[in-house]
Amino acid sequence: MLEKPDLPEERISACLMEQYDLKAVDLAFLPLGADVNTAVYRALDAGGRAWFVKLRRGNFAEISVTLPRWLCDQGIRQIIPPLPTRSGRLWVEMGAYRVILYPFLEGQDGYAAACTEAQWAELGRALRCIHTAAVPPELWASIPRETYDPRWRAAVNGFLARADEAFAEPVAAECAALLREQREMILNLVERADCLAQRLQAQPLPEVVCHSDIHAGNILMTAEGSLFIVDWDNPIRAPKERDLMYVGGAQGFKDMTPQMEEMLFYRGYGPTPVNPAALAYYRYERIVEDIAAFCEQLLLSNDGGADRPLGLHYLKSNFQPGNTIEAAYQADIFVYRGLF
Repeated sequence: MLEKPDLPEERISACLMEQYDLKAVDLAFLPLGADVNTAVYRALDAGGRAWFVKLRRGNFAEISVTLPRWLCDQGIRQIIPPLPTRSGRLWVEMGAYRVILYPFLEGQDGYAAACTEAQWAELGRALRCIHTAAVPPELWASIPRETYDPRWRAAVNGFLARADEAFAEPVAAECAALLREQREMILNLVERADCLAQRLQAQPLPEVVCHSDIHAGNILMTAEGSLFIVDWDNPIRAPKERDLMYVGGAQGFKDMTPQMEEMLFYRGYGPTPVNPAALAYYRYERIVEDIAAFCEQLLLSNDGGADRPLGLHYLKSNFQPGNTIEAAYQADIFVYRGLF
């Protein structure tokens, strides 16, 4: 969220004091990320220690905090754990928001800085540990399971049907124009995602714990070279390709070719068979989900301020040469050629 929410800072500070015994002497809004339902702040205590305050509105699942806490407790150090409240909970309600507190780590995400070769291998090792974690049955049962839900595909078809409408707001009008211009390609993306979803439903693959959103913005790197996987909003039980599709998938990482990303990542992850149909499906489905989410943001409301042009930028970027759509088609070549 780039626009500061209409929420008194005194209310946030009071919540931190009441729930976490944290007396914030300074609270600064951080204009980060493309998620309009998440606002983040840096809080400073009297001793100068910094804390990361996350405010999440809308859909919230407790597994988004309990799972990363458990994984961190198993020794996976590339995860920043949420901190408990006075009562031991990992989040607290504050009106329409859920408040989650973390240690603050100074660093840059993968959009701002390039991962080193060593960090790519470290990311591979971290995901291998996550994918092979022996999750307790009760925790495992609480993680949503992959269902190949067609709702994003249906939503995109609905927005395509509205693309010929007149939108007065400039960003919305530009979004609708993009839908009209790219209609055939978008329909093909939806069709391929649907076809591959049916195939994977008929031939289920083993499930592992997946983060589900390993793009460059969710990788944090500190000046000391440490790497962390952040934003566990939507973990899922799914084939490992749900996470692996981001590697070499044009997900915003800097200064590496797709081939280099894959080589360095699997140096840490280790040898593993990758299902081409699953890889292609998840790349298609992620693009379809992005189109639906950004169209919802831009066409169904005029709210958002500076978040609106950013959303349009991210939507357009999918269609640029060498970006996500090209990566999805490249993964699908193996399926088309009958090599799998």
